[in-house]
Amino acid sequence: MIKKTSKKELRQGRHQRIRVKLSGTAETPRLCIYRSLNHIYAQLIDDGKGVTLAAASTLDKDMADLGSSSNVEAAKRVGGSIAVKAKEKGITTVVFDRNGRKYHGCVSALADAARENGLVF
Repeated sequence: MIKKTSKKELRQGRHQRIRVKLSGTAETPRLCIYRSLNHIYAQLIDDGKGVTLAAASTLDKDMADLGSSSNVEAAKRVGGSIAVKAKEKGITTVVFDRNGRKYHGCVSALADAARENGLVF
C-alpha cells in the first residue's frame, strides 16, 4: 500500500537529507532561510556552538516600508540585509541551507541578493 504524505512532510524529509550533508562552523556559518505565508527570515547559524550569529527578516524595523512582506522584492531586501550584517561580523563565506524548499522564486532571490552584497557560497 502506498503511504500518502503531505507537502509539509515531504519538505521536512528533504530538509533532513540536506542537513546530514551540511553544517555551519564559526568560519563558514549556515545561512538558513525560512519562508512563511507572510514573512521571510534568514539566519547565520554556527552549528558547532548552536548559536545564531546574525538574523534578518521582513519584520525588522528597516523593512517597514515594504508593501508586501512575502514576495520576491522582500526576499531581495532580506538577502541584502543579511549580507550586510554578515560583513559587519567579518563573515564572507557561508553554507546555504534552503530548508528543503525549491531553489526558485523567493529562495533564489534571497540567495542572489546575498551574493550581490558580498557573501560567497
